[in-house]
Amino acid sequence: MSDLLTILPAAGDLIGLIPLEIGDPTAQQPPGTEGLNTILGWGKWVALAVCILGLFAAGALMAVQSRRGEGGEHVGKLGWALAGVVVISAAASIVGFLA
Repeated sequence: MSDLLTILPAAGDLIGLIPLEIGDPTAQQPPGTEGLNTILGWGKWVALAVCILGLFAAGALMAVQSRRGEGGEHVGKLGWALAGVVVISAAASIVGFLA
């Protein structure tokens, strides 16, 4: 056991001498994948259009049901639609942060 206690610090010192520098390469798009960017752009556009339609629907329901005293129920739906817009708009930044 005492041999192990003397070997471990020496091994740590030896590992500390080995240069382990791993660079941070810049991201490059592989050739021939330009179509993927187009598809992602279309997907983002469609998703934002759906969110805008959701906001329209939530606003219309709030306006119609405010006379019945039920307009406050749609505030949650409005919040979820706005949260969807934020997530969709920030998707590339979120992925870049996690990567």
